[in-house]
Amino acid sequence: MAGFDVKPLDETTWPDFAGLVERHNGVWGGCWCMSFHPEGVSRSKPPAQNRSEKERRVRDGHAHAALVYDGATCVGWCQFGPTEELPRIKHQRAYRDGLTALPDWRITCFFVDKAYRGKGVAAAALAGALQEIARLGGGTVESYPENADGRSVSSSFLHNGTVSMFERAGFERTRRIGKDRWIVAKTLT
Repeated sequence: MAGFDVKPLDETTWPDFAGLVERHNGVWGGCWCMSFHPEGVSRSKPPAQNRSEKERRVRDGHAHAALVYDGATCVGWCQFGPTEELPRIKHQRAYRDGLTALPDWRITCFFVDKAYRGKGVAAAALAGALQEIARLGGGTVESYPENADGRSVSSSFLHNGTVSMFERAGFERTRRIGKDRWIVAKTLT
């Protein structure tokens, strides 16, 4: 995490998170990182509603993320949370087919400022998320990254991160849920 600081998303860091999202037009068409929450996103829901719902979740303590800073500027994040906070994962059918137990925590998405991609922000966010999960009690942590080894994938489409990044952080592949998508898991005590 050299050169970057990581802080949890809360009421005090909300303006920094909101500033990053606003600089990137709401992120992915106005998602505001709501896709994986129970409310989800839809074409009929305006970005302003996603923003409002995300801010309410943050103020109520029902949204978690590790925010990465370069000085005073928020340049990326990793969203995580308990399974019930983030139930809407992709590849649900394949996920349920081999499911034996739900994890305690999910890591569902990353976002990195365009000017900072390829500079280790996602890895710093992942490390920060794992520190925060451990502080909050630990348990089984699961994520759904893409295997990008041997093929070219635009970093703007790697919202779940890469398998190799998770493996460097000590995660192990548990099973495949898509052509290039894996479930990876790690237990924090």
